[in-house]
Amino acid sequence: MSEKSLSRRNLLSGSAGLAAGVVLMSTMNQAAAAAPAAGIEKSFPDFAKFFKYFDEEEVAKTVEPVLGKARRHFVILAALLGCGGKEEFEVRLPQALDAGVTPVQVREIVYQATAYLGLGRVRGFFDVMERVFAARGVKLPLPDTTEQKDVDRVVKGEAAQVEIFGPGMKGFATSGPEKTVAVRRWLSANCFGDYYVRSGLTLQERELVTFCYLVSQGDTTPQALGHVAGNLRMGNDEKTLIAACLQLVPVVGYPRTLNALAVVEQAVHPKK
Repeated sequence: MSEKSLSRRNLLSGSAGLAAGVVLMSTMNQAAAAAPAAGIEKSFPDFAKFFKYFDEEEVAKTVEPVLGKARRHFVILAALLGCGGKEEFEVRLPQALDAGVTPVQVREIVYQATAYLGLGRVRGFFDVMERVFAARGVKLPLPDTTEQKDVDRVVKGEAAQVEIFGPGMKGFATSGPEKTVAVRRWLSANCFGDYYVRSGLTLQERELVTFCYLVSQGDTTPQALGHVAGNLRMGNDEKTLIAACLQLVPVVGYPRTLNALAVVEQAVHPKK
């Protein structure tokens, strides 16, 4: 064999080895990336210890006497939807189920979030809900709780708006400038007619989780003010709303919690 042929063979052999090495390293990197993390408790035990104390001893024991066990978890799940906390939602959902929140109630909290957050943010939470339910042996789909089958969605949705916000909401779907009337019709038909009128959550509970969606996503003060008023009409008093805000601290942090408290104060005690 010629020297030139040997040189070519060595080059090809070296190239093949290099390529194989690249493939092997890529496979190893992918495997490392795919390997599950050990978890906060094992890898960062100091953080896990003080966060757990704050979350379970200080916060939970302050707000649970006001909200109750199940509704405290309503607030947590709604706030995680609002801030896009999908990974933490997967941690907290089993805790909520253990605390007595039913699969139907969880589903309704996720469904209704779509009206306030959009499917772009909410879709991933459906996947989490499906995984956790499957692990718990919850058979899907759950029973349909749609209740407007024989009634116009606008009619039933507007009736819910009137019950929550007062008689000034009558005719809302057709009110205001013609060029934007579509969005007001959709608010009655879709936001309230498709979501609020479903069974599984009461209107009082729906207003509570709506307040949490709004203040957890930020930059929604006008809407949050309106829904504080709706909460008050539905029986969620100032003490309840403050407890819900306090529960937000470990979930969405202090800035949004302080903003939420300011919204409650502004709505309940407006300055003259």
